[in-house]
Amino acid sequence: MDSQAEAVAGGESAQTDLAWRIVGLTNLYRLLAVVVMLSVHLLTQPVPVFGNSAPRLFRGVLAVYFALAALLALAGRRHWPGRRTLVLTHALIDAGAIALLMYASGGVGSNLGILLVIPVGSMALLAVGREALTIAAIAALAILAQQIASQLQGYSGTSDYLHAGVMGAIVFLVAASAWPVANRLRESEAQVRRQEIDLANMAQLSQYIVQRLRESILVVDPSDRIRLINESAAEMLGDAAAVPGALLGEVSPRLLYLLTTWRSAAERAPGDTAPDTFTAADGARVVEAHFAPLGAAEPAPVLIFLEDTSALATRVQQSKLAALGRLTASIAHEIRNPVGAMSHAAQLLGESSGLGPAELRMTEIMRSNAQRVSAIVDNVLRLSRREAPRPERIALPEWCARFRAEFCATTQCDAARFHLQAAATDLEASIDPSQLHQILWNLCENAYRHGRGQADGAGAGAGGEPVVELLLARLPRYGRVCLEVSDRGPGVQAHDVERIFEPFFTRGAHGTGLGLFLARELAEINGATLLYEARKGGGSTFRLVFADSSRWASVMLPGAPVL
Repeated sequence: MDSQAEAVAGGESAQTDLAWRIVGLTNLYRLLAVVVMLSVHLLTQPVPVFGNSAPRLFRGVLAVYFALAALLALAGRRHWPGRRTLVLTHALIDAGAIALLMYASGGVGSNLGILLVIPVGSMALLAVGREALTIAAIAALAILAQQIASQLQGYSGTSDYLHAGVMGAIVFLVAASAWPVANRLRESEAQVRRQEIDLANMAQLSQYIVQRLRESILVVDPSDRIRLINESAAEMLGDAAAVPGALLGEVSPRLLYLLTTWRSAAERAPGDTAPDTFTAADGARVVEAHFAPLGAAEPAPVLIFLEDTSALATRVQQSKLAALGRLTASIAHEIRNPVGAMSHAAQLLGESSGLGPAELRMTEIMRSNAQRVSAIVDNVLRLSRREAPRPERIALPEWCARFRAEFCATTQCDAARFHLQAAATDLEASIDPSQLHQILWNLCENAYRHGRGQADGAGAGAGGEPVVELLLARLPRYGRVCLEVSDRGPGVQAHDVERIFEPFFTRGAHGTGLGLFLARELAEINGATLLYEARKGGGSTFRLVFADSSRWASVMLPGAPVL
């Protein structure tokens, strides 16, 4: 009963789609019925089949009935009036018009009363409770009234009352049959509407969950268009361009390449991923993409997970630092003392006059490797004693000019071969100056060491090919300030790119493998990101992307990492 009451209340306030479809079909039935009766009336002249008793009244009623049917059709398109008014209005118009047409055609003997079956049945489907019997009563009374009037005018006899009674009983039977059907239709429609609401709520909930996921996901269809993307993924790929319906190749050509490579794999087990990386739209994060097909269709839509490797790398590096700190605290002095003794002994041995060239070469090797071990210990100690950053707002063009002068004076690098270029004069960053100095020194020292031999080997001379190039600029899409250190050295082998920031990894004969590791660690605690990129034409580029200047006030707290 409660559900029925709810359905009734809902029906009073607004008609459902099913109700308006029934009203529309009933209006169409009226218009067609008028056209058919008028056609039969005109084609059967001079003694028409319909309207033979009162031709002028018949034609006038048809005209009024057609006009009212047209008005009802217009009202139905505008979805008014309310349900009860609509049902009673239709019932009165149909009963009155058809009763007059029967009267003008000689009474129930014209059999036009059968035209009431469809209007009564359709309105009974829209009626609630006993309203269906009311509609049937209106139609039966109209039939009886026209029969009385028809007899008084001499159009029909008393024997037609039985016919009129049968017709009234048929009308009541139609209304009574429509009553349970109407109840079942309303219950079914109410259930469908509840299910639609539940589905809409589930869709909204799913959309909300997807959008609020910390994981970055997007769905790409077989034509490489983005069908679904959450906020995190849109931020990685670029908020302005990464929207549903956009082509993936226009948003991220590198990601489209990885997706195409994954799709074209000859043999792929379910759940395989493409463990390759690309740079996020802000230029400050390295993102790894994982792919999974959606469904068994070929080609199938693809679900793409975007993983920010910097977060994982930060946790790994923190674990390594903790281990290095504990290791350093326990064995630093034990390593330094014997190494210092070996270096001193090698130096004393090298000063002996009785040594030949081979022996002197051996003592030189001993001293150089002792110095290398000492440098490793110093770097590890520096990592373990690393202090929290004390960020300051730095005007980068002036600061880098002073750094360039200091670097050239210390390393004997010709100033003409250390190029400094600033895209603008207002470039600023918030970072610990001493830690930025160490980051930039490590990068420039690597560039000078690897690029010098290449440039000198090319016969460039002092004023020729630059050895170190330092560029200050803004990233084109997000406007974040970045610093690039480039050289024309041999570059990094493709299989070593993922390892160059690991501690103690080096391919050089005299390197410690801690310079780049220390530079990235210092960058991360200052909220910056250090990235490697192969340089076009040969060489390497290391890009330091500083923290977003719009977030300095909220995140630059002493002793706290900047995100």
